Amino acid sequence: MSDSSTLNLILEAGERRRAERRTFLRSAAGATMAAGSLSLLAACSDNNTSVPTPSPTPTPSPAASAQQDLDVLNFALNLEYLEAQFYVRAVYGQGLPDVATAGGNGQAGGAVTGGRQVTFTDPVVAQYAREIAADEAAHVNFLRSVLGPAAVAQPAINIDGGASGAFTAAARAAGVVGPTGTFDPYASDENFLLGAFIFEDVGVSAYKGASPLITNKTYLEAAAGILAAEAYHAGLVRTVLYAKGLQTPSLMLAQSAGKISDARDSLDGASDLDQGIVGSDATQSNIVPTDADGIAYSRTTGQVLNIVYLSKSALIGGGFFPSGINGNIRTSANSA
Repeated sequence: MSDSSTLNLILEAGERRRAERRTFLRSAAGATMAAGSLSLLAACSDNNTSVPTPSPTPTPSPAASAQQDLDVLNFALNLEYLEAQFYVRAVYGQGLPDVATAGGNGQAGGAVTGGRQVTFTDPVVAQYAREIAADEAAHVNFLRSVLGPAAVAQPAINIDGGASGAFTAAARAAGVVGPTGTFDPYASDENFLLGAFIFEDVGVSAYKGASPLITNKTYLEAAAGILAAEAYHAGLVRTVLYAKGLQTPSLMLAQSAGKISDARDSLDGASDLDQGIVGSDATQSNIVPTDADGIAYSRTTGQVLNIVYLSKSALIGGGFFPSGINGNIRTSANSA
């Protein structure tokens, strides 16, 4: 069977498995918003109830809350487009089909620069890569289905490992390669894992940071499920990187991962939110990056965009998203 047929079968199977779940989410979310609207109408039509005086911090209207939920889910969808295109291309040598990247309004998805099939030499890494690719493609399909007509199109994405690619820019900034060096995440198993390491930790902190912004409990439960999946992916990538690092006396992989972690920290602000895959004395593993209470850290949407845009300044676009992401949440934070 060809890689193209295999990819199509994976996408179709994931679509079938999630069909009932998506139907439930849409029904439950619709019922929640309808109930809120009915409550609001009932309050407005009660002639015995005086118009309340607005408080300094009024409760958001159901419509505003619903729009905020859509904005957050679309923010997440942009990140899932990026991850899915990276993994699917690394595993199958081709990207998501056009039907999976178009906006709910029919707008065509943006172009993807770079990405190619990895010639995996470690069968374990190859199996993990296939599994994660299927999950990330399913996340895209799931969020697009929940959002329906409100789903944004895929923005332009740069996942190139050449001299002008986003991966090379990230690696140069981190000091993984020199000022004129290149970093190709498709060149080897180890490079692929380091490329994945850039994304997975950011995805976990992004979902955790965005969770308080979601008002609909049905959407929140779905986002928590994706967060859990991303955390499994991140833990897996960190574990394999650490294990492979032990096989290399120079600890080159651990050092590279630590440099990537430091670079993310430099981009997202003054707070120390990131951790490498080894402890401070480099003699023990650090598979789960947590605070003193064992709790994973969060990032704001602005901090996340700083990392994927590869910039400390508040702007729209750069790095892995040359023209910015799509939707209402687009601007990174000024953390200079």
